[in-house]
Amino acid sequence: MRPMEVSSGTKRKEGGVAETIRVIFHALIIAVVIRTLLFQPFNIPSGSMKGTLLVGDYLFVSKFSYGYSHYSLPFSPPLFNGRIWGSEPTRGDVVVFRLPKDPSTDYIKRVIGLPGDRIQMIEGVLHINGTPVRRERAEDFTEIEEGVRSQPVKRWRETLPNGVSYYTLDLVDNGFADNTQIYTVPPGEYFMMGDNRDNSTDSRFSQVGTVPFENIIGRAQIIFFSVYEGERAWEIWRWPFSVRWSRLLTIVR
Repeated sequence: MRPMEVSSGTKRKEGGVAETIRVIFHALIIAVVIRTLLFQPFNIPSGSMKGTLLVGDYLFVSKFSYGYSHYSLPFSPPLFNGRIWGSEPTRGDVVVFRLPKDPSTDYIKRVIGLPGDRIQMIEGVLHINGTPVRRERAEDFTEIEEGVRSQPVKRWRETLPNGVSYYTLDLVDNGFADNTQIYTVPPGEYFMMGDNRDNSTDSRFSQVGTVPFENIIGRAQIIFFSVYEGERAWEIWRWPFSVRWSRLLTIVR
């Protein structure tokens, strides 16, 4: 008995399915490599970094900026300690890090203190190693969400000793963290603060504390998408009204 021949149509169908599976597999591998070694997307769920970052911003964080720790890997398996190809953050960088007391939680703040620094807030003015950081009054910050203006908030232009400048918000005078003790940053750790100074849980508080170098995921680089607070990015039909078009492809500074 002659063996049954498979029609060319069936062969093409089987070959097409196999090719599709191979393409999907390769795409997944590429995506994992990019996410692990190059860029990882994050979104902003809180207002602690207003007005630099807004609730609803989506941004890319460069994983290669400071080298790699086990937190750089998917699911953060504890395969090694420390960092590989480590490069230390610069004062003023906006970084994503794992909360030391809950490594399953990601935070985003600005690097204010380097190892060995003494950090203190006195009457709302940041002091580094006993010297007040220069700040200048800027135009009030007013957030516009879908045509509705928020109340104006006092804003300052703060300049760190290395020349990095950025805006901070001052919601209230004499806020609960406007006067603090002196914090000495331990070796290998960093002092983080949010730009929205009266609405940021950061290194001034025991819930966060100083952040070990190993816990830093990467540096915030660019806002690639942004929707108004309360909107959902996947609701494509609302994009003409829900997207903050002016913030797309904005460099994070």
